[in-house]
Amino acid sequence: MAQQHLDPTAPTGEALAGYLRAQATEFLRALRLHRETGGATGNGTEDSVDAARALRRSVRRISGSLHTFRPLLETEWSESLQPELAWLSGTLTMEHAYAARLERLLLALHRLSGATVFPSQARAAVAAVSSTAAAGTDAVVGSRANATANSRADVAAGGRANAAAGSRAAGAGHADVAAGSRAAGAARVGAAAPGTAGPPTPAPTTDRGNLTVGAAKAGALLERQLTLARTRAHSTALQALGSSRFHAVADKIAVLASEVPLTPTAPTTPLHPLATAAEERLTDAITALPLVTAGSPYNAEALIHGLSPDPSPHPQDAPWHQVRLLLRLHRYAREALHGTGGPIDVRLLTAGQALDRHRDASEAAAAAASAARTPRIAPATAYALGVLHADQRHEVEAARFAFQQSWQKQAVSTP
Repeated sequence: MAQQHLDPTAPTGEALAGYLRAQATEFLRALRLHRETGGATGNGTEDSVDAARALRRSVRRISGSLHTFRPLLETEWSESLQPELAWLSGTLTMEHAYAARLERLLLALHRLSGATVFPSQARAAVAAVSSTAAAGTDAVVGSRANATANSRADVAAGGRANAAAGSRAAGAGHADVAAGSRAAGAARVGAAAPGTAGPPTPAPTTDRGNLTVGAAKAGALLERQLTLARTRAHSTALQALGSSRFHAVADKIAVLASEVPLTPTAPTTPLHPLATAAEERLTDAITALPLVTAGSPYNAEALIHGLSPDPSPHPQDAPWHQVRLLLRLHRYAREALHGTGGPIDVRLLTAGQALDRHRDASEAAAAAASAARTPRIAPATAYALGVLHADQRHEVEAARFAFQQSWQKQAVSTP
């Protein structure tokens, strides 16, 4: 039998060990910076934001490498560490995700309603949330007490005014949410009015007036809900970073910075087969994407599901989120092979950006739909939330189209 000769320049387990040591060192550096800034990731300062981002980035890369190159690492060690890294990554991500979601929704409301006051309100809201979250949960509850009371008073006043009209007001909220979705859907796809042809016509004055009236209350409702969620995520992150569970994870990563528990054969085992397997899993998942149902310009099924009483995530989104995860694992595998200073794959970069947009838009649409399920909201508020939900679902479709075009175009141009 002929002996197989391996390329001596091919990356092996030693390259993986170097990559993991570098990421562990980056984690320790970010943790030190995080502690120097007081651990207040919500105060909006550049150093604290950079520290939180670096922590999340290093944790994701270590966890992804443990997943892709598991056969080269000690089984007991990797299987015990990976769930803890997933817990830490999710905990550190939530506060940033809620802040970005709030800003996205407020800016979308401004764009849809045409109200000139919304940009300053969005910036003020984000700045207020950042400064308040740094003070802790108790401070947030105190500083938001008046604003919450006023917002609730506005919503309650709208609900009482509409309740006085009779029993028909009980179903007005859901009807206006659906009407808002239909109006936004027709506007985003450039559809003309029924029975007409030609270029898109502007939205009726009555619809724009309803949207303008409801946008302010919808923004206040979203701000209250997402601010509370972000405050809780901030407190959870602070508690996690001070827990014994986190210290145990940090100790393991500190050891990883100097010693990587490879298997006896790992130093001479090439990385390419495992990296290629990660790429094949990504390719298979992209091939299986539901482009027939999820890629239509006006996806009515997604709108109906989002506004239904069922709060579960939309089933169309799950395969795309899975592709985003597999794309990230493929990128990390490439980094382990070529180093962080290796060549940049434009195809992966643009595809990742499109999938990030998809994730952000789908979660923002879910937040708008969740706010629309709030009991006893005014019909104008429900209408604005319906328009907002439809707008974000169309952003989802646009991100899917951008991903498909970018991936296919790069694939054709690749020799």
